[in-house]
Amino acid sequence: MTYIGTAARACGLGAVIAASILLTGCVSTVSGHATRAQNAGPLDAPLNESKLADVLLSIGKINEIMGSKTMEVTGQLEEMTDHSAAVSDPECLGAIYGAEEPVYAGSGWTAVVDQVARENTEANDHWVEQTVVLYPSADKAQKFFDDAKSAWQDCANYKVSVDDGGNSYMWQLDDVTVEDTMVTQSTTQDDANGWECQHALSPVSNVIVEAWACSYRVDKQAVTIATAMVANAKK
Repeated sequence: MTYIGTAARACGLGAVIAASILLTGCVSTVSGHATRAQNAGPLDAPLNESKLADVLLSIGKINEIMGSKTMEVTGQLEEMTDHSAAVSDPECLGAIYGAEEPVYAGSGWTAVVDQVARENTEANDHWVEQTVVLYPSADKAQKFFDDAKSAWQDCANYKVSVDDGGNSYMWQLDDVTVEDTMVTQSTTQDDANGWECQHALSPVSNVIVEAWACSYRVDKQAVTIATAMVANAKK
């Protein structure tokens, strides 16, 4: 996905040039401070595909968390995308984008819901992506989480460029923070006046939840979103 806005705000990690693509999300990670997430456990009932959309936060809640009043849902997909050709180091694709087919390939996933929200103008100040990926078992979801955590750690303190076919953007990936069953990382776009993103990922029962929160004032918003998504999955 990309961030639609000024050149400084364009999320280099996959600029969403079309509304349909606006869903793959510029995954930027902020070495954030993850809150404790009470995730997969013996009492967590497994989810099915019909319940995936219920894990997503409402647009009202997203606006509240991001400190906005005008964010809208601008795209939703039930399939993965592939931006590996746009990233200078495909090994870091999962730390830059969400819902990417090459990242999830071979992990056994069976369904996905991926939603993007932002102010529906060129000069958007906030951008959020929520992703829920279904697995046939909690063990498979946990395996993906462990692999993703290792991949993020391998790309920490590293720069990755993204070329959307018209523009090229450089992103600095920061340290990875792991607390309980949530991993977070942040990325900052070079020469973009402080535009940055926080990425949070967590397993809960037989699903993976991912959240991206991007703005000029990112703190713990992605962690807050992911934690709420986990709570929704446990209901």
